[in-house]
Amino acid sequence: MQSKVHVQTTINGEAAEFLCEPRQSLLECLRDILTLTGTKEGCNDGNCGACTVMMDGRIVTSCLVLGCEAEGAKIETVEGIAKGSQLHPLQKAFLENAALQCGICTPGFLVAAKALLDQEPDPSEERIRFWLANNLCRCTGYDKIIRAVQQAAREMREVNA
Repeated sequence: MQSKVHVQTTINGEAAEFLCEPRQSLLECLRDILTLTGTKEGCNDGNCGACTVMMDGRIVTSCLVLGCEAEGAKIETVEGIAKGSQLHPLQKAFLENAALQCGICTPGFLVAAKALLDQEPDPSEERIRFWLANNLCRCTGYDKIIRAVQQAAREMREVNA
């Protein structure tokens, strides 16, 4: 019988701690232990990007990261994108451009797109498509998602100008 691991981390700017089994993925810990269910399980083998989160400033597929690896890390999930009831420009743009349908892929796209816009405020369409290539959508199609990211980038640049 394996003993549980005590993990202390920061999630969406808040200190968090939990107990997990050494084999549990960060995705399982977020959803099942911490009840942060915004991060979705798609493939559970790192190929779809639905479970994308930021970990210490890098996008990772949380299904491939062990929960115990979050010790001391700074984690950002889709729940941390909005500020209270105020949606982030990306979230608004996804809604306005109908860039979502079933919603399984949406959290991963939002986290990955935010990471891109945090680094590059004015990415080209090619750059957006390249950056989001690890995120798969089976029902919306990518054009609406790309348009939403472009719109959010424009709006964020106008606010920061």
